[in-house]
Amino acid sequence: MSQRILVALFTLLIVAAWGCERGAITAPDVRPPHALPPLPAEVERIAFGSCARQDLDQPVWDAVIESDPDVLVMLGDNIYADTEDMAVLRRKYARFAAVPGFAEVRRTIPMLATWDDHDYGANDAGAEYPMKQASQQIMLDFFGEPNDSTRRRTPGVYDAVVVGSPGRRVQFVLLDTRYFRSPLVPLSDAERRRSGGRYRPTDDPNATLLGEAQWRWLRDQLRKPAELRIIASSIQFVAKEHNWESWSRFGHERQRMIDLIVETGANGVVFISGDRHAAEISRLDVDTPYPLYDVTASSFTHSLSPRPEPNPWRVGDRSFAENFGLITIDWSKPERPIMMQIRDEAGSVQIEHTITRSQITVGEL
Repeated sequence: MSQRILVALFTLLIVAAWGCERGAITAPDVRPPHALPPLPAEVERIAFGSCARQDLDQPVWDAVIESDPDVLVMLGDNIYADTEDMAVLRRKYARFAAVPGFAEVRRTIPMLATWDDHDYGANDAGAEYPMKQASQQIMLDFFGEPNDSTRRRTPGVYDAVVVGSPGRRVQFVLLDTRYFRSPLVPLSDAERRRSGGRYRPTDDPNATLLGEAQWRWLRDQLRKPAELRIIASSIQFVAKEHNWESWSRFGHERQRMIDLIVETGANGVVFISGDRHAAEISRLDVDTPYPLYDVTASSFTHSLSPRPEPNPWRVGDRSFAENFGLITIDWSKPERPIMMQIRDEAGSVQIEHTITRSQITVGEL
């Protein structure tokens, strides 16, 4: 072999090695190395949470495992990617997969997942994000979605599943608040200095949060029979006084959700949400068919410093510890009590509120 050929081969090897390191030529496979655990036949304990920076310590996973959930719902910001480079996105998912505590979770606990802005691809991004189709496939790779799943062929990552037998059915509705969302309306500089936050409610009646296809799908899902419906929204549904992202930035869409619950006769709705880097439970009981609860669990890894924020719908305190949520249903008791908790990374209960199924049901049980 000539010296020229040897030099060329050596150069190619160096370039390939550099490309692997930089993600320029190849990117790590983010698919789980084994099949993820299947959903159980019945659900009594539901863990959930949001906001996990892949480059920070994550002691919270030990507490999640010790809480012994039947399923874990990942509410978004599952990594912090903020990129249009899909090799970078894959590398950050791979780093998250390598976190020992989360690797054990992924190996042992059934998971359901949606996304929020940072794992979608850009801070506060909506329909305008140019890499959303590719990002969707990588997210579904990471959470072990089968190659032939309709979720891979449908724009957006929304999904739903019912677990359990009649009398003990839990419906999980995973919303996508990113793929179809219209632009947010920014506050002026003066408004931001005065009130904090970034966005005001839109005045455009045609602006959408979910998009028409997802709304049609949701109507069909809410008509399916279930005793408890966990609606997973990456952003808060009930709280509206702050000027950050929430359903209240699209007030007509928030009202449309309430109207749809009434139209479909969907009893047993409880929202779970993330995003805020603080945890709270909110209850909306004005002009609703029954009280609508929203349990906000955030953040797995980096919560805010304590700061006041008005929320007349808040039930109990607000927690600024790193945290996760836990909903427990006691199917053995006639009233079917539902306990909603926020737990810190040591597993200690920070917020707790218990309701019964009759409190979130219209008519006879």
